[in-house]
Amino acid sequence: MRQRTTCPAMPRAWTVELRSHPGGLVLVCWQCPHAGGQVAAASARSAALTHLARHARSDLVPPHLRICQCHERGCRWHPRHRGCDGPIRLLLACERGGRVWRLADACSTCAAATAQAAVVPDTAPARTLPQPSTARRLKRRAKGPGEQTRVREMLSYLAAALPPSVSPAARLLALQCALRMNATMDVRLPQGVPRSLRLNSPGPWHELERARWLRIAPGCSAGEVVAELLDITVLGQAPARPDRVQAADWALRASSPAGAKAIGPLLQLAVVYLAAHTDPETGCGLTELDQMARACGTHPTELPDMLDRLARTRLVRSWQACPDSGDLHWTCRWVDHRAARLAVAR
Repeated sequence: MRQRTTCPAMPRAWTVELRSHPGGLVLVCWQCPHAGGQVAAASARSAALTHLARHARSDLVPPHLRICQCHERGCRWHPRHRGCDGPIRLLLACERGGRVWRLADACSTCAAATAQAAVVPDTAPARTLPQPSTARRLKRRAKGPGEQTRVREMLSYLAAALPPSVSPAARLLALQCALRMNATMDVRLPQGVPRSLRLNSPGPWHELERARWLRIAPGCSAGEVVAELLDITVLGQAPARPDRVQAADWALRASSPAGAKAIGPLLQLAVVYLAAHTDPETGCGLTELDQMARACGTHPTELPDMLDRLARTRLVRSWQACPDSGDLHWTCRWVDHRAARLAVAR
């Protein structure tokens, strides 16, 4: 009988630590200890994420060889749960108030149980596209997750990647920029997008610049804002930019539901978050209070008042929070009927 052989999986888990130094902070990588260096406090978070992203991009592994690194280490990164389950995702987590950052493969169950963590949008290698000279044009199919899933995952990632002090208005812009950027991490955002979000002041842009998340190009025209994204981790998104732009348009529509008046950036971002986590068939949703608070740039104690305001504007039919588990349940008055039809068709 022939002995079965297996290919050992690569340990896709990387950790960087920001240690105090007389001149500022020193970035120390646990996997390449000689590659660290001194970084400024203002750019420490960006430097840590950039270093982790380089590891992930240089150590690509076929999906069938990826394993839950959390399980391999005894699931010590989170409280106990019923066991590993679900597809393997790339999880970004921070500990010790942002002094330690970890990027690792983890199953969906472990990812959901890990505190201060966010799933990084899928990193799918680009496929070879038909040449323009092809006689028969092939019908283009969407690549990667759907619009709602893309927005949900990007909100989760930005909750961990952006400093907690970043306002909801700046987070709305960051979501649009991350989904609309090109392969060189540049984004040309038409002025109609900020106007649709009712964000006409330069304040949110300056916030993202101070957070070292993007850099606005000088000499922008009156019709658009051109910026370079500095968060290299978002470059790992699935490569089909038209699908990401559709997701950005989906988020734009979700932030301004039909019949809603001017509700402000915080409620707009909350509406996008709820829509991204709502079942399109039933209009019901479930999340954790602290996760929604981080994604919206607010504190969990402010969520009840915010949800009551959404209920008064009739954007939320009902909601209920469980203080013991920290779960938030809600029912929305709006349903994504197109997504519901697609779900039924499948």
